[in-house]
Amino acid sequence: MLEIEKLRLNKTESNSYFVKQSCIYSGDDYWDWSVWIESNDSARLDKISSVTYHLHKTFPDPVRIIKDRETNFRLDSSGWGEFMIYILVTLKGNTVIKLEHYLKLNAPRKMKTIKK
Repeated sequence: MLEIEKLRLNKTESNSYFVKQSCIYSGDDYWDWSVWIESNDSARLDKISSVTYHLHKTFPDPVRIIKDRETNFRLDSSGWGEFMIYILVTLKGNTVIKLEHYLKLNAPRKMKTIKK
């Protein structure tokens, strides 16, 4: 799926980074969601030059490149289904770390209707 043969992959460094997410149900079987990069050592995030998120092919522009360190390379989007996100973290010096994250959308809580 990803064409990364030409990139220098760093498998040992991949344990230093992980993906977090948030999601909020917005109604009509739709969620607003975000994913971003974290590390146990925040200085490691300063080594990142960009993060490339490969979303499901049904998304408009399914390949998104984020360069904003202040948001931990946060991607904000919305949708109706869960799927695997393939992620390339490009470090300064062009070393690449490959991560994956399964986007999980929480079901909304059932609202009780109170009859008057």
